[in-house]
Amino acid sequence: MSALDRRKWEWENATAGAIAGFATVAAMHPLDVVRTRFAVNDGRLTNLPTYKNTAHAIFTITRLEGLRGLYAGFYPAVLGSTVSWGLYFFFYGRAKQRYSKNGTQKLSPGLHLASAAEAGALVSLCTNPIWVIKTRLQLETPLHQTRPYSGLYDALRTILKEEGWSALYRGIAPSLFLVSHGAVQFMVYEELRKFVVEFKCKESNKNLGSDVKLLDSVDYAVLGASSKLAAILMTYPFQVIRARLQQRPNRDGIPRYMDSWHVVKETARFEGFRGFYKGITPSILKNLPAASITFVVYENVLNLLRLKRRND
Repeated sequence: MSALDRRKWEWENATAGAIAGFATVAAMHPLDVVRTRFAVNDGRLTNLPTYKNTAHAIFTITRLEGLRGLYAGFYPAVLGSTVSWGLYFFFYGRAKQRYSKNGTQKLSPGLHLASAAEAGALVSLCTNPIWVIKTRLQLETPLHQTRPYSGLYDALRTILKEEGWSALYRGIAPSLFLVSHGAVQFMVYEELRKFVVEFKCKESNKNLGSDVKLLDSVDYAVLGASSKLAAILMTYPFQVIRARLQQRPNRDGIPRYMDSWHVVKETARFEGFRGFYKGITPSILKNLPAASITFVVYENVLNLLRLKRRND
């Protein structure tokens, strides 16, 4: 593969990832709002309504806050997800190219894991401020005691004015640990994909090089959902820790939690093991279909771009 072809391939990955990320957020955002509110509610907060379950949460938010409540934090979510997926697939593609010596060597599961971890760490450092703003907008309810943010820009300006730049990187430690989420997801996805391709090749007696024709959108959807479920179960506590750290400080300007270890201690003390999995039901409901959508869109957009490149 020439240097020009490699650059085209990298940008094709980034474009496919960005489009996939936007499609995912647009479809699943209300469940993300519910997940965030469940995750931060330790039973001792007074500025969040209490929900019985996911369905009750969606019904209550719709009744009290309307569509605006269900789509709280939508703009930073779209921006963050689109940028994150675009950068993720771009960095992931570059890492895979580097580790495979420009495609001349087959990657082991360990190198797939290293590629995904490297991409995830770089994306976390680039996008953490967007996720802080998204979390805070999602947590604003009629019970909120401080002046609500009017939108993404107002939230950014207020955070910088009241708390400084460091507040935009609250939760960065669990975010970096959450790199393992993407790493696990992509490793499982790649290995399952390889297994399915090999299985279909044996059944149809086709060459391994024709995997694009062997897999269809249903295969990509199942592979995406399966890999996502494995990643959620292993890494969800880090999402709870991050969400709790990213909450807006109280009216005195004092954060509810000082650092990650403080969250771990308080959660274990007052809520036990279950506290680290609060909100996992809407997370699974959101992320399994979302992962399916993401990988179906990603693989199909990538295939279209490859076809266009060949025709050019």
